[in-house]
Amino acid sequence: MHTDSQSVSLRPAQPDSHIKQMEKRDEIDFVVTWVNMDDPEWQKTFAKYSGKPDIERNGVSDARFRDSGFLRYWFRGVEKFAPWVRKIHFITTGQVPEWLDTANPKLNLVAHKDFIPEKFLPTFNSTVIERYMYRIPGLSDRFVYFNDDFYIIRPTPPQRFFQNGLPCDIAVFQYNPGWSQWYKKLKNNIRLINRNFDKKEVMDKWRDKWFSPLYGSKVRMNRVLRPYGKFITLRVPHNAQPYLKSTFDEVWKAEGEELTRTSNFRFRDSKDYSPELFRTWQICEGNFTPYNTYNDTKMFPLMVRPKQAIKAIRTQEYSLICLNDNVNIKNYEQLMEEIRAAFESVLPEKSSFEAE
Repeated sequence: MHTDSQSVSLRPAQPDSHIKQMEKRDEIDFVVTWVNMDDPEWQKTFAKYSGKPDIERNGVSDARFRDSGFLRYWFRGVEKFAPWVRKIHFITTGQVPEWLDTANPKLNLVAHKDFIPEKFLPTFNSTVIERYMYRIPGLSDRFVYFNDDFYIIRPTPPQRFFQNGLPCDIAVFQYNPGWSQWYKKLKNNIRLINRNFDKKEVMDKWRDKWFSPLYGSKVRMNRVLRPYGKFITLRVPHNAQPYLKSTFDEVWKAEGEELTRTSNFRFRDSKDYSPELFRTWQICEGNFTPYNTYNDTKMFPLMVRPKQAIKAIRTQEYSLICLNDNVNIKNYEQLMEEIRAAFESVLPEKSSFEAE
């Protein structure tokens, strides 16, 4: 028997490339945005483009930008409860928290100028930042977008965000009345959705996904509105949102003119589009796996539910929680200390993202 190792191989052809492709398909990145409103340079730039000296302008409040010092718990939660994440893309105007270990190999510091066209900078409009984030250098094909007020507080597997390679989401109609900027932008989104998709075709093609029993009683609205010929706004969970990068490519290819035109809004504007456009597009394409995000995700408006928020952190009742700030919160400093103590009770150890 010939035993020359150079001429005998028991391995299948090109296994390494196949394994790498499989690994790449399973890679999931996190994207999180952050701003330090106490930065004098940021304040100076903000004042220059807003034309007013204080932060309370253009519909912008302290609560939208102020930092309560909880960002380190965001990183601790990710490292302890979602260690499988491949990379964290940390988006800022160029600011870096002094405690952040920028040498961490899982951290990618991203400035706005790294992925947003220069002609739209500086921007103080989160929707502009969000529509271009798919251009972040090195971003994986599957990623989860976080606002910095959303925290992972108990073990959370990748299947919470992606199953069968597709984002986990809930496709349920909800009439969203109101005159706020957010409501108006949702309606703007739906105008583009109806321009690009036929509701009957979509719901017939992906019937099992639109009428999944996982949605519980929330699916009733889909049954009621099935005969209606046009899409209305969908239910929008306040959630860490999973995306396919290809979704952004598709939306830009179809509606790039609109997205480019509205990228000129340096501040939020009712004539703009919100990131739910990309989420709804993803759903209409059938590129999602049915999942009732309300089962393990909860938003707590701190102005009205502070005690419930603190309890949820301590008991780890949910996988993900949102701590929604408001300028009218009473006893703000005391509440922040109580929330910090709650975080310390479940995330006391420093993460590798914190410098010594």
